[in-house]
Amino acid sequence: MKNAIAYERMSAAGQGKSGLGLKAQRATIARFAAQEGFRIVESFAEAETGKGADALARRPKLAAALKAARRIDNGCPVIVAKLDRLSHDVHFISGLMQHGTPFIVAELGVDTDPFMLHIYSALVENERRLISERTKLGLAAAKARGVKLGGRNAGSAVRTCRQIGPPPSSIGARSRRAANGSQRRSSGAPATRTRQAGRAP
Repeated sequence: MKNAIAYERMSAAGQGKSGLGLKAQRATIARFAAQEGFRIVESFAEAETGKGADALARRPKLAAALKAARRIDNGCPVIVAKLDRLSHDVHFISGLMQHGTPFIVAELGVDTDPFMLHIYSALVENERRLISERTKLGLAAAKARGVKLGGRNAGSAVRTCRQIGPPPSSIGARSRRAANGSQRRSSGAPATRTRQAGRAP
């Protein structure tokens, strides 16, 4: 079996204390490792932000995971459950690639090459921007209707606003579809047209 490092991240301390998100990531990585023949020799988890191209300085566990990966087998991969667990920032992910430590995203598969990872990371960054814009617009609309945004109503208001448009959990499937379309266009292959159900040809 091939050795690998596991890395898990939650974006807020409260989420990290609950352990639910970290447990889900750990289970995803464990299933992926078993299917692909990897042995997880070390695991690192933290509750830190994924924002910004300089996020590595604020994420000691990720830095430790990269260091451990370089030490084992002259460079073993770091496995994460989803790409956004590394970062929402395309420049940050590009910087990790330049460090020379390979990383594998379980959601995307072991054979995803660096070119496709760049596309996926750009889509993740764009998704986060769209979610932020929808949330701000929704909060502004709620405030205009006289909704009090502070106190116990704040969490409910934000959740309601984020429901405008596709949920964040769909980023993996939509990223793959968009990236596959980009790959077809770059290779000169014709794009596949999808006919809507119930519409006459």
